[in-house]
Amino acid sequence: AAVAAAAVIDAAVPAAHRAATQLDLGWVAGVAGAFLCAPGALLLHRLPRHPVAWVLLITGVHWAVDGLACAWLAYATLSDPALPGAGLAFWLYQRLGASLLLSLPLILLLYPDGRLPRGRWRVAALAGLASTALLPLVLLFTPSTVAQADSGVPLPAAFAGLDLDPTTIGLPTSVWAPVLAFAGAMVPVSLVVPFAVVLGRYRRSAGDPRRRARMRWLLWAAVVDVLVMLAMLVLPQALTSIGLTAAVGLTGIALTVGIVAPQLVDIDRLLGGTILYAAMALSVLVVDACVLGVASTVLGERLAERDAAVLALLLVTAVYGPLRQRLWVLARRLVRGRRDDPYGVVAGLAEQLERQDRPEEQLVAVARSVAAAFKVPYVAVEVDRPGGESVVAAYGTAPGDTQVLPIAYRDETVGRLVLPSRRASLSARDGRLLGDMVRQAAIAARTAYLAAELQRGRERIVAAREEERRRLRRDLHDGLGPTLGGVALRIDTARNLAARKPEEADRLLRQAREDVTTALADVRRLVHDLRPPALDDVGLLGAVRQQAARLRVPGLTVTVEGEDLEGLPAAAEVAAYRIASEALANVARHAGAATAKVRLSRAGDDLVVEIADDGVGIPAGTPTGVGLVSLRERAAELGGDCRIECPDGGGTVVTARLPLGLGAEVAHG
Repeated sequence: AAVAAAAVIDAAVPAAHRAATQLDLGWVAGVAGAFLCAPGALLLHRLPRHPVAWVLLITGVHWAVDGLACAWLAYATLSDPALPGAGLAFWLYQRLGASLLLSLPLILLLYPDGRLPRGRWRVAALAGLASTALLPLVLLFTPSTVAQADSGVPLPAAFAGLDLDPTTIGLPTSVWAPVLAFAGAMVPVSLVVPFAVVLGRYRRSAGDPRRRARMRWLLWAAVVDVLVMLAMLVLPQALTSIGLTAAVGLTGIALTVGIVAPQLVDIDRLLGGTILYAAMALSVLVVDACVLGVASTVLGERLAERDAAVLALLLVTAVYGPLRQRLWVLARRLVRGRRDDPYGVVAGLAEQLERQDRPEEQLVAVARSVAAAFKVPYVAVEVDRPGGESVVAAYGTAPGDTQVLPIAYRDETVGRLVLPSRRASLSARDGRLLGDMVRQAAIAARTAYLAAELQRGRERIVAAREEERRRLRRDLHDGLGPTLGGVALRIDTARNLAARKPEEADRLLRQAREDVTTALADVRRLVHDLRPPALDDVGLLGAVRQQAARLRVPGLTVTVEGEDLEGLPAAAEVAAYRIASEALANVARHAGAATAKVRLSRAGDDLVVEIADDGVGIPAGTPTGVGLVSLRERAAELGGDCRIECPDGGGTVVTARLPLGLGAEVAHG
């Protein structure tokens, strides 16, 4: 209402009279007050007892009323004599308006939790507030002649007939001048304590991210206010009021957001970007002014001043303009990296990855590219390997405070990215670029690792095959071969002695039979090592049940369940059988369990083997034994994995996932 009334009144005041009275537009001050009232009302709605909300709201209302008084003073003095209320409007605008100074130290002392500092700082804070309030209090009683002389501006003639001293306390005029000078000098001094309190609160907020964000919102508001004041020194007078209104509104918004939702926006990035762009804009303006001044000076000697200025402006626009754009891009790249050129970043990363063959070298290239793109001093990239290990590559020196970002591919976390917490403020666009870079790199590194692992796997398969052939040859040549050869000799000898010495022949035949029995045992052992015969006789489920019966110990009950186990590949059956056998052996030897349960089932294209017991579990710090390692190795041979967990309720759960893949189709066929 005050803003609307001031706007209507200002429209009726001629520009000449406004210039004679040296009064600003009242509605502009009213808008500034409204911009404070809006966030103050919002904060008051969320936190009805918060003192900062009341300071914002009361200051905004006071500012709006002050603007209305200014508008009415200009309009009332159009008439001679002045309209009623002109003296009161002068007193409200020129004298009571000084009390707006109290809002700044109050906000500094009460932000963000609404409490004054404690102990001796509270006494100093109250003394500082009293020092700030001294000037508005003195102005309420200072004679107008003294106040006008102190301001250095003569009283406009339109105000001559007004009652400018509605209050007085009867002191001599000579006393008021030094009192007013002292009160004015105390205003900047009184701000020392509030600034010291804010600095102390900022330093103490280092360990609390939410409180630090709140204090940085206040810092951002201060930076904006300083930038606006600097801009007002070079902007036209008509724009200063607009700049002041914008600064006041942004300050109120910053204080409200800082108290209610300090993490609504990344304040670190906002603060850094504000300072960065302000510095860059100031640099561009200074360079533009210098170039334009030099061009005007050089051309001014040959052309008229107006023509020289126009020609200089054209030359600066045509020649220096493109160079300035390049300098701007270069400055942004020096400060912010290459994040503004996502295509160039991704293309450069792809080129570097093509030059590297090893996964470790590729990850180092990724870390280097991320550091260059986002201008951060440290980057570490970790990519998980299928076997549970990780490949780690770092660039730069690790700081004390870091943040970890997951690297995902096909909805699966395949690694982590480590960045400095303070320097790596990322927008949503930066996050997408970073995700594209790291995902591409992770795929490349993972592919290179899998290719190398495939080659190593082929080598291991060939080596294992040759070792198995060597073992079979040794067993057949050194064991079964001589045994069968001895049997043949004994049979021939028995045939020769059968007629003359039947007893000796019978003894040789008995020895030959024993040798044949031993040879059959060796054959069964060789066959069992190649593939347990029970798998072909009774199937995977029956074979595991037989093995569970053989490994059963007193006090242990083992149950074996399974479903949809038809047509399994031979490799998957053998691996599942070996894993279940080794796990049950561990339960029998170490778990001290009363029950154990084995479950075999299909899950999509995988065979899942789960062995759970209610024993003592695996104590923390226990070194991994050969048996547990063999479980993981058997699963990894088929491209699967094996997890060994100890739930909070006790016991141990071994879960192996064995991909069936093409082998299942071959088995079904």
